[in-house]
Amino acid sequence: MTPEQVKAQFHANGTTIHGWAQEHGFKTSYVYAVLNGRMKARFGTAHEIAVALGLKAKVQAA
Repeated sequence: MTPEQVKAQFHANGTTIHGWAQEHGFKTSYVYAVLNGRMKARFGTAHEIAVALGLKAKVQAA
């Protein structure tokens, strides 16, 4: 899924990014940064957000 698809899905469902962020325990500014490409989401909280949004697959520990 792309960031544009996530935004469109939020719009179609009437979900706000702020509401989604609060519901999932993330800072709204971080979610916007991931969706707008300002955070690369390679590790840490940004990566967790990308996984929760469906932008990245969940990595299985070896």
